[in-house]
Amino acid sequence: MQSHALQENELDPKTRTFYCQLMDILSKSQMPFLVGGGYAFVRYTRIARQTKDLDLFVRPNDCSRILEFLAQQGYRTEMTASHWLGKAFSSDSEDFVDLIFKSANGLSEVDDLWFEHAVEEDVLGMSVLICPVEEMLCSKAFVMARDRFDGPDVAHLLLACSEQIDWSRLLYRFGERWRVLLSHLILFGFIYPGERSLIPDWVMKELFQRLQQELDSAPPTEKLCQGSLLSPLQYQIDVEKWGYQDARVSPKGGMTPAEISDWTAHLKEEKEEKS
Repeated sequence: MQSHALQENELDPKTRTFYCQLMDILSKSQMPFLVGGGYAFVRYTRIARQTKDLDLFVRPNDCSRILEFLAQQGYRTEMTASHWLGKAFSSDSEDFVDLIFKSANGLSEVDDLWFEHAVEEDVLGMSVLICPVEEMLCSKAFVMARDRFDGPDVAHLLLACSEQIDWSRLLYRFGERWRVLLSHLILFGFIYPGERSLIPDWVMKELFQRLQQELDSAPPTEKLCQGSLLSPLQYQIDVEKWGYQDARVSPKGGMTPAEISDWTAHLKEEKEEKS
């Protein structure tokens, strides 16, 4: 595995300066943020990879004021997606920083627990807080699109961090969507048969007990598709043509119909640009 030091040393000097200056401005102004994405992932797993941007996680109520503050400091900013994402851009390059306050599916809202359980680390020579591993696992577990599947990241986080994971809090984070966690834990035992004991027995027994309780009860009568929480475009036909309720829509989920429409249009445009 590459070290995270090598990853940082390969960063373009202009990009590094942009990232460091922005984080320094936020830190000195006591604007709370957590570093996530590739920079957090490499510190948990020691797997380094090229990252196209810097992911900063902020509370929903803080995002707008942070964007406004950065605009006052001369950065170009935008609220890219009203339900989860803002951006700040470098003035002399194509670099940008993502300000994330939820997952793209409307779940995993950044709350106080993210900050209470954050880990202090060195990123680009600066002492910062990085996202807790439990929240990283929960966010990545739902990324199962045709063009992006974060299952390997989940497996590597479990492999590297099983002993430090607060499993009770991880179960709390998944809540009623525990089947998603169970699916990743089953895959983990397939991927690493000799390491399956890293997953505590009580966790597997608890999840299988929930599964058995479901099998012993009648299925829900509502026609609901939760696939849109995993891959919005691949399950678009279910909610638009086949009469299924979209699990992203409030009160089931955390998005409004308008936000779903805007985000779907964005994803389609992005897909066309790549093709």
